Amino acid sequence: MDEKSSVKNFPVICVGGSAGGLDAYIRLLQNLPPDLGVAIVIVNHLRNVATHLHEILPNHTKMPVELITERLDIEPNHVFVIPEKRDLHILDDEFRLKPISKPRGWPNVITVFLRSLATHWNGKLIAIIVSGYDGDGAEALCEIKEAGGITIAQMPDTASQPDMPETAIASGCIDFILSPKDIAKEIKRIANAGKK
Repeated sequence: MDEKSSVKNFPVICVGGSAGGLDAYIRLLQNLPPDLGVAIVIVNHLRNVATHLHEILPNHTKMPVELITERLDIEPNHVFVIPEKRDLHILDDEFRLKPISKPRGWPNVITVFLRSLATHWNGKLIAIIVSGYDGDGAEALCEIKEAGGITIAQMPDTASQPDMPETAIASGCIDFILSPKDIAKEIKRIANAGKK
């Protein structure tokens, strides 16, 4: 492992969602301390709608919230938001953006990013699927587990659109099924266990 990879020894948390996801993102961030030492990447499953998450979420966390740009460094204690009409990848500890690979039908931006994380990130991984239509992300959950990551689905009865968490649970590769507040507790437990 080269020097750069060992420096990036902090958990990356991918939170994937769409319809109803905003409520889950807010409840999650409100319950996470700003100095936990994790990078949170919000992959919102919207194809053509301009995202406003980077304008809304700073009201709910003290962590800086950034809209991802090409070759942006992944840093702990930051929240990163996928831009619209892009697939998100990770390479050499930086974000890489590509034109969306599935321009019609339901996008699969969460699956694309999770697969890239499973292949190219050397540190801890946590994949979280929250409220949304369709089943984006579910196909990559087993790969996250094979890479040593932890997978969490929002408890369907706490999600305004339970399709996405239900599809994730049906994959058979979910470690925890929790409310957004309890997801935050689990992230804190995992992050603190890594510091000992």
